[in-house]
Amino acid sequence: MRNIIAIEVSNLSKKFKGKPALDNLSCTIREGEMVALVGASGSGKSTLLRHMNGLQNGDSGTVFIFGTPLQTNGQLHSKIRSLRSQIGCIFQQFNLVKRLTVLENVLVGNLARLSFARSAFHLFTQEEKTQALSALERVGILEHAYKRASMLSGGQQQRVAIARCLVQRAKIILADEPIASLDPESARKVMELLVELNRESRITVVTSLHQIQMVRRYFNRAIALRDGEVLFDGATTELGDRKLNELYGTAAEELVMRGHGELMV
Repeated sequence: MRNIIAIEVSNLSKKFKGKPALDNLSCTIREGEMVALVGASGSGKSTLLRHMNGLQNGDSGTVFIFGTPLQTNGQLHSKIRSLRSQIGCIFQQFNLVKRLTVLENVLVGNLARLSFARSAFHLFTQEEKTQALSALERVGILEHAYKRASMLSGGQQQRVAIARCLVQRAKIILADEPIASLDPESARKVMELLVELNRESRITVVTSLHQIQMVRRYFNRAIALRDGEVLFDGATTELGDRKLNELYGTAAEELVMRGHGELMV
């Protein structure tokens, strides 16, 4: 098995209004890993993910993507567009263009590879459309290809976002609370789809989650954050309720209680 580092975060710091959001944080994620970021609200999970794809710039430190610095001390790499093309993003609020069809939203995954003219006018070839339809079939919503995105349920919209990552040919998927607003059945389907992509296509998946039961069920490794620092990085089997209490004190109740009921499907 190859031992390639997909994401390396080195001494990353970020402050908002003088308060540390990330505090000299370092972590390494290897190609093909599926890693959960856990922590109470405000622990730094979403901020870390946004720095991993360059949507936010750090005050200091470096983020590497497959050995190339995405950002260094707040400065983005000159080839940021190329680097970002390897990173697919899934957000809690789906981030689809609701007035476009499902197929058109998936085709957007091609934009990083297209010329300016084709990007500006959304000009796609028949081959690209066929690939997008194939991606929709893989995520189980091909029958909705020509519906407006606004007509889909939350779980279906998240699967559209995953199909877009497939068309993008992303090597890394960063998912920020992708199931937070979903019902238990939809949440299960989205998580199982991410697991399938990780196992079958070796896509590196990094997901921030509040629901600790979902973390224990679907992930082998977890990175626990508090106040922008890594408190724990290891096997999810070690992240029991006692360990959570040790790491978070009374805030552990938020993680444990939010997980209850997630598996009752």
